[in-house]
Parts: sequence; C-alpha cells; structure tokens
Amino acid sequence: MATWNLTKTEHHILICNGSSCKKAGAEALTQSIRSEIAEKGLDPVIHTSRTLCNGRCHDKCVLISYPVGRWYKEMTSADAPRFIEGLITGDGMEEKISHSYNGACFEPTAGTVLGIEKDEKIVEKVSKKL
Repeated sequence: MATWNLTKTEHHILICNGSSCKKAGAEALTQSIRSEIAEKGLDPVIHTSRTLCNGRCHDKCVLISYPVGRWYKEMTSADAPRFIEGLITGDGMEEKISHSYNGACFEPTAGTVLGIEKDEKIVEKVSKKL
C-alpha cells in the first residue's frame, strides 16, 4: 500500500463509486478526473479518493471537493476538464453544485432534493436490516 506525500495538496476530491453512481458512470468520471489532473501536472496539488456511497444517490454521480466543502451532482466524465480548471481558477460549476458548506452546515442549492432526515429511528431501522 502506498503512502502519498500530501504536503503540497490544496484540493481533495472524493468521487462516489457507490452502486447508484457506478451504474451512472462513476468509474468513467473517476478516470477522467484523474487523467485531467495528470495531463495538467496537478498530481502534487490535487488528491483524489474513490469512495463508496455518500448518501446522495438521487444526485448521481456525486463528487465532493475539499477543503471548500462543495458537493457536486450529476457529474459525468465530460465535466472533468471544466471541473479541474474550475478548481484552479476558482470558477465553480455552479449549476452542478448541490450543497456548499457555509461554516456551520451544508446548505442545499435551489432545486436540490433535501432527502430524508437522519434521525435515530431511521438509522436504527436501516441498521437492523443490514
């Protein structure tokens, strides 16, 4: 297992590869994002991690950008060049942002489905099924 030197990292991209996102093209998105980073020589600055489900299946494919704390929805491999360029220039893909961090919580953008509440009863019920 590799241990990466992340001392120059400015952006960490989490790319959902849960089952819903995978069916919608998450693997192609992951490879396109990573190719774009490599082509631009940005490997020391942008780190990617493939994740499992991030709980926003309605928004598939989901991509999360830190440290800013933006959640992107409906991402495709065709979005990779514009997304990576936006990280560097600060020009976000506003139409693809589903949630942004405001310093206290994640706030949805207009038109984003809020989803179900994460209360103890629901979590307990789902856990029993697993």
